[in-house]
Amino acid sequence: MSSPGTGGGPSTVTVRGNVFDPDCPTRRLLDRIGTKWTSMVVKVLAEAAPREVRFADLRRRVPGVSHKMLTQTLQSLCRDGLVQRRVEPEVPPRVHYTLTPLGLSLDEPLAAVREWAEHHMGEIDAFTAQQLRARATGTAR
Repeated sequence: MSSPGTGGGPSTVTVRGNVFDPDCPTRRLLDRIGTKWTSMVVKVLAEAAPREVRFADLRRRVPGVSHKMLTQTLQSLCRDGLVQRRVEPEVPPRVHYTLTPLGLSLDEPLAAVREWAEHHMGEIDAFTAQQLRARATGTAR
């Protein structure tokens, strides 16, 4: 089903599909926003909002992310309208990022997932360790 958007802005169409279908638009979006790097970048930018964050500062505040992965993550977020990019034409160029209002709206649901993960990580680790021990001793089900 689709319904046109209202208001004076660009027309929006809401498409609901079957997330189990590889071609489902919702599934494709979940694939993009469901990564650990996206969650961390959104968190850093949300904490800084409304201030901008430079690329180098983002890289320092997201431990373990490579230059390439951070670049790809930011490009994807910009392409989807979740992050705005501003370049100062200097040598070398200074690149700044900030969440758009749409991107800021993503922070709350991602924060809930991060909170769930932090709350249950001990249980997950214990279960994983139990499964690994069971496989090692041949008692896995």
